[in-house]
Amino acid sequence: MRQLRGTGLKVAAVCAAVLFFGVCASAQQSLGTLRGNVKDELGGVIIGATVTAADAAGVEKTATTDEQGNYSFAGLAPGRYTVRINQAGFAAYENLGVEVQAGRTAPLDIVLTVAIEQEEVTVTAEAPVGTEAESQAGAVVLRGGDLDALPDDPDDLSEALQALAGPGAGSSEDGAQIYVDGFTGGRLPPKESIREIRINRNPFSAEYDRLGYGRVEIFTKPGTDRYRGQAFFNFNDESLNARSPFAATRAPYQLRRYGGNLSGPLSAKRASFFFDFERRETDDNEVVRAVVLDAGLNPLSFNQTVLTPDDRTTFSPRLDYQINPTNTLVARYTFERGTRQNEGVSDFNLPTRAYDVETTQHTLQLTETAVINQKVINETRFQFERDRRRQTGGNNLPVIRVLESFTGGGAQNALSSNDQDRFELQNYTSWTAGAHSLKAGARLRADRIDDISSQNFAGTFTFAGGAAPQLDANNNVVTDANGNPVLIQITSLERYRRTLFFQGQTCGNPNGALCTQAQIRARGGEPTQFSISGGDPEAGVTYWDFSPFVQDDWRVRPNLTLSAGLRYERQNRVGGDLDFAPRVAFAWSPAGDPRKQHTVVRGGFGIFYQRVNENLALQTVRSNGANQQQFVVTDVTSQFLNQSTFAQTTTGGLFTPTVLGIPTTAQLATFQVRQTVRQFAPDIRAPYTMQTAVSLEQQLPYRITLSVSYIGARTLHVLRSRNVNAPLLDLATGRPPLDAAGRQLIVRPNPTLGNVFQFESSGVFNQNQLVVNVNNRFSRKFTLFGNYTLNFAKSDTDYSSNFPVNQYDLSGEYGNSTQDQRHRLFIGGAVNALPWGLRLNPTLVANSGRPFNITVGRDLNGDTLFTERPAFATDLSRASVRQTPYGTFDVDPLPGQVIIPRNYGRGPGFFSVNMRLSKTIGFGELAAAGAGGGRGGGGGGGRGGGRGGGGGRGGGRGGGGGGGGGGETFGGESTEHRYNLTLSMNVQNLFNHPSLGTPVGNLSSPFFGQSVAGGGRFGFGGGAGQNGGARRVDLQLRFSF
Repeated sequence: MRQLRGTGLKVAAVCAAVLFFGVCASAQQSLGTLRGNVKDELGGVIIGATVTAADAAGVEKTATTDEQGNYSFAGLAPGRYTVRINQAGFAAYENLGVEVQAGRTAPLDIVLTVAIEQEEVTVTAEAPVGTEAESQAGAVVLRGGDLDALPDDPDDLSEALQALAGPGAGSSEDGAQIYVDGFTGGRLPPKESIREIRINRNPFSAEYDRLGYGRVEIFTKPGTDRYRGQAFFNFNDESLNARSPFAATRAPYQLRRYGGNLSGPLSAKRASFFFDFERRETDDNEVVRAVVLDAGLNPLSFNQTVLTPDDRTTFSPRLDYQINPTNTLVARYTFERGTRQNEGVSDFNLPTRAYDVETTQHTLQLTETAVINQKVINETRFQFERDRRRQTGGNNLPVIRVLESFTGGGAQNALSSNDQDRFELQNYTSWTAGAHSLKAGARLRADRIDDISSQNFAGTFTFAGGAAPQLDANNNVVTDANGNPVLIQITSLERYRRTLFFQGQTCGNPNGALCTQAQIRARGGEPTQFSISGGDPEAGVTYWDFSPFVQDDWRVRPNLTLSAGLRYERQNRVGGDLDFAPRVAFAWSPAGDPRKQHTVVRGGFGIFYQRVNENLALQTVRSNGANQQQFVVTDVTSQFLNQSTFAQTTTGGLFTPTVLGIPTTAQLATFQVRQTVRQFAPDIRAPYTMQTAVSLEQQLPYRITLSVSYIGARTLHVLRSRNVNAPLLDLATGRPPLDAAGRQLIVRPNPTLGNVFQFESSGVFNQNQLVVNVNNRFSRKFTLFGNYTLNFAKSDTDYSSNFPVNQYDLSGEYGNSTQDQRHRLFIGGAVNALPWGLRLNPTLVANSGRPFNITVGRDLNGDTLFTERPAFATDLSRASVRQTPYGTFDVDPLPGQVIIPRNYGRGPGFFSVNMRLSKTIGFGELAAAGAGGGRGGGGGGGRGGGRGGGGGRGGGRGGGGGGGGGGETFGGESTEHRYNLTLSMNVQNLFNHPSLGTPVGNLSSPFFGQSVAGGGRFGFGGGAGQNGGARRVDLQLRFSF
């Protein structure tokens, strides 16, 4: 560990040195550039024309067109500008709504008309669609009042953004990638501190490592030139909510969320600040829904609500400082601390599994922007993030896991901890050269993880279903005419019941001796598997990745833009020295005049690499057979086990299973049980996605913007797990051969080793999507945005932890991906024209069901994994046949039977209508002119329609609103008065439609085909905490000035 810490210090020193010599310090809110070309109506360039750009405060800058008619403004602060040209012989030109975004180059080509009489040309904010790389109409831009449609709770907000982003193309198991002020990772800021959100911007830019579709960029509010602030209080109680569909009663619940922010000047025109604070106190609960055994060993439904209090405190100061006329610095620090009690209790996990968690996060972000000259801008960013996680309160009792019935015993992770230090350094340079807008830079990230975990040091007993003798009403074995036991399929809970029952029986032994382990097993009892770990609980890993890039957006003609870029990806611990990622794209409009471009066709192709997660490397270090020893013993090798005795107690309604006589790792090593190890495959490499997209964008009447896109993706080298030292199989049966006594013969390729679980990159993923985006801004009083996705996705693995059924044959694994959610719909908007000054923000989310895997709940081939799938039944008379709503299956397949495809089941759909209703009361004197209607730098008060501004990742490409999804905003919840009081009610799942999670796919579980947890607030699972996704009503009071 000392060596790992030394390596981390070296990485930190290198980052600091590069940062110091790179330009200055680093973090967000950079300057922008405005450039364009001035021509007459016949296409001739106009030389020497004076172009004026004035900001909202009236401060003007001027530029003169060169010999090619080009002009350029560099070092402009983000915001709305008025551009004017007064040229002799031409009509005066004025554009009132030019948006300049942080770190972006905003293109504005101008055509002057000949002045026959005194006339003036004014361009309003409602512009047609454009061919700029950053003005994609299928993107979503939310700012100011548009943000009111999103949930206030940070966890719900994250889910809402993923739903709005749609199913990201590619096979990444991490979901939508969220950037905050240009940085990866970190906390999601309070909604009240968010200036703008952009989704799916400029998808083929080489600046980004991840796929553009499904990317979410969040920008926080900067300091302001006058003092502004707000305070809020959110409240929710169980009396306002509907009962969870999984709980017997409406459990106690209360949410208290309060905080605020303050911004203002520190030094006139040079320095400003923004400070936010939030405290969230949640008396939450989780529902345990399991099946256990009562005192008479009869199945008993166990439905209990467990309180899980959750507290979180966070604050973040931000400083914006103008070092000199050409250099700016933004510094932001974020602190977050959270505690949660009774973690680990939910679904099948009984209350005895509870433990407490405390997390602390410190984040420092620095961004320095230097305007080299009128055409060149350099930006340096640095982030340091320190995360600390402590787990306490759990007991170290052995775990008893009855598959998909209940999991009891201890948490086994008392005094566990996880320490992570993350460094991120970026340097980007943007410049213009004629019609070319170029950007180049690099990003270096380094992670250091120190983890202490005693997970499974006390052992885990697993009970699974399977074939067993049939018992009569007196628990005697039923035999056929030949005296052989009649075999039937039993559930995992029945195996556990038989274990407890026959432990107290004699099985016909003389002298009243109790049943032996072998006799209990012959009657269908005893654990299916036992596993235990031991050794050093501490493990650590250092991880880094490096990625330079170059990007060129070439404005070939006013109606044609070509983009090309190249990115290189490299990370340690995995192969791939030639991970180059080229990107190309185009945008073309049939109309040559930029003012008449109402139709745009876009297309692109790019390669995108996915990083191999550092937690996988941590597993390989921990479970390498030296740091920790792991043993897995099955019923086939149970002769190495001592007699283990199981029991259970029920005290005060708390069901507690126990076990005595647990073998230790030293005993298993003495019995020559082979270890189970984790490792990377020798040829592992980063997965990459080849993505193609073609879209048609159309500006329609009544300010409607329509975008229809086809997105195709093919991912190679998808990560999976495989046991490369699994027992060899009989080719005819697909199972290990049998000895003379009918027992499986465990013969491994390397008999000196046990299981060798490898992470390997051998998977494939294919996806085709049709995405329709609509944005409509009828007026300041009404706006509507939404998207619909038709999605088809196939793969032969879903996650790095997925094992195939047959470790030596992957041909049967190709089937539905868990991302094969066929239909997704998201609609949002705002209505400002209600009586009494009320404002309505409705959203609708509707998704079809996701696929899920159906398994038999048994280990049929001896690889110690429960991944086997059933076959389509061909002989309905067999005892192993199960009839289900998903089909008729044989859980004990015969040779030649067809195994069902992976992810054959389809879960329930999701539907939810959410509504926010608010009323703002203004009082006090009228605000000073020019103060703006938005809240504290929130960008409010914008004009409706047109292409909104914005730039990706704080200085990256991808700005310009594009009219998609959010576009411009209209003020938000404020009045013309200095002080505003807003009362709001936010209703989630207005019609209380059941939100159901993924069903249980284990055919040996009594819950097969049922959802035992909620589907979340927006259909992404997670149980939705206190009421399983049922209707919830939050009240908020907010004061702003």
